[in-house]
Amino acid sequence: MSHISGPSVLQLLLLWITLCTSAATASGQSAARYNVVMVIFDDLRPALGVYGDSLARTPHLDAFAQGSNVFSHAYSQQALCAPSRNSLLTGRRPDTLHLYDFYSYWRSFAGNFTTLPQYFQQHGYYTYSCGKVFHPGLSSNNTDDYPLSWSAPAFHPRTEQFMNSPVCPEHGGGVLRKNYLICPVELQTQPYKTLPDIESVTEALRFIDTRKHSRQPYFLALGFHKPHINFRFPRQFLGRFPLSHFYNYTEDTLKPPDMPDVAWNPYTDVRSRDDFKHRNISFPYGPISRHQAAQIRQAYYASVAYVDDLFGKLLAGLDLERTVIAVLGDHGWSLGEHAEWAKYSNFEVALRVPLIIRSPEFPLAEPRKRHSITELVDVFPTLVDLAHLPPLPACNGSGLEQPSCSQGKSLYPMLQGLDLGEDYVAISQYPRPGMLPTKHPNSDKPKLRNIKIMGYTLRTSHYRYTLWVRFHAHNFSRDWHNIYGEELYDHRLDSGEEFNLAALPEFNSIRQHLRWRLIEAVG
Repeated sequence: MSHISGPSVLQLLLLWITLCTSAATASGQSAARYNVVMVIFDDLRPALGVYGDSLARTPHLDAFAQGSNVFSHAYSQQALCAPSRNSLLTGRRPDTLHLYDFYSYWRSFAGNFTTLPQYFQQHGYYTYSCGKVFHPGLSSNNTDDYPLSWSAPAFHPRTEQFMNSPVCPEHGGGVLRKNYLICPVELQTQPYKTLPDIESVTEALRFIDTRKHSRQPYFLALGFHKPHINFRFPRQFLGRFPLSHFYNYTEDTLKPPDMPDVAWNPYTDVRSRDDFKHRNISFPYGPISRHQAAQIRQAYYASVAYVDDLFGKLLAGLDLERTVIAVLGDHGWSLGEHAEWAKYSNFEVALRVPLIIRSPEFPLAEPRKRHSITELVDVFPTLVDLAHLPPLPACNGSGLEQPSCSQGKSLYPMLQGLDLGEDYVAISQYPRPGMLPTKHPNSDKPKLRNIKIMGYTLRTSHYRYTLWVRFHAHNFSRDWHNIYGEELYDHRLDSGEEFNLAALPEFNSIRQHLRWRLIEAVG
């Protein structure tokens, strides 16, 4: 009979020590939870070097991307600040929040839905907001949703109050004029000798420093005001961008003939600025002169370079080994594509945003490009999973009876390498008061009571399909049979969405399939 000897006392003792050490290590790791920082840029399209933009000068964001996941096809739910931000921060779509303008607060108007910072606060995090995170005003209850979302009142720069004051220099310097679109400045001439985004970064760094020795993890949201118009930034950034580089940016000078009128935005906010309102730009289709177009593009890129420089200062103050960081834009901005100059549309340039996520859990030596379709509603559940908080459940339909849920998906499995290659889509929307562009009511920014048409758009890996339908503002319902415009673009051949294929009979089959898929997704 063979004899198998059992483990010795010494072996058992060593095993016990190993198990205890592993348990202690795991306990220590769970106790030292990651801090989370979310950085939102206002009106930022993917005008970054890491996204292949050769005109961009964004060394700090590009360096950050070296160790990050870079999502190449991320989309906003509506190309307007308040609806986009509240959708992002609640994980709910605009149709669920009933928020398409700036004038309602979702908690009292639609449902008492938990926000991203609120969820972190409920799970032991200290939460703090600097700059433009929630859109200020009625859409966040005039409090930035404090105290429900934040552990302390949100920080707003003193200089925010001067954003539309007479602080832009007249051509040649000297007299300051109100409301210029293009506004490079010398800091010493500005109120308090600074600018809002500089103040916000200073406050964020102060906050980070005060939390260095705290055992409580923090969630910090920093919202930059730029590159949102007006383009007010330190003058030296303009010198990095020769004007001659921006004349041939796009060949578009006129509205495409097959674009439905309802799809057009007449860029009313650009027209209202003191340096443009006397240029006799015909309403609603323009065009803007070639020289003016180059100036706007140059100023936009200078504004991006300015906030990239500030982002570098923020990054230098963070402990990257202990911090999850998400960087994103709230929506894009057209720089002359389709001869438009704003957001306010359902086109790719208005909806596509940079989304870059970095986590100590997934160290990278170079950018990991992610090409799957993603949405800003995905950010909430993703950050929850990256912080290893209790997972955020998916909403049942609109989730009206669920305080905490998301209508987006977590990107965490994708970061783990467990993505199954599912064919994701992005759903976005934009409201209009009528079929034609108008000043009154403002067809770029219609108030809820004036909305008569809703444009829903579906972005797949190959196509963008948009349907403009009758919308009933009194009960938030839509009539899919009452159609005001239809668009179909094939991104394999037409990444600029120049050629509307919806009326071509050879595309009937794919158009009908995408219409069915859009209606099913919107519900």
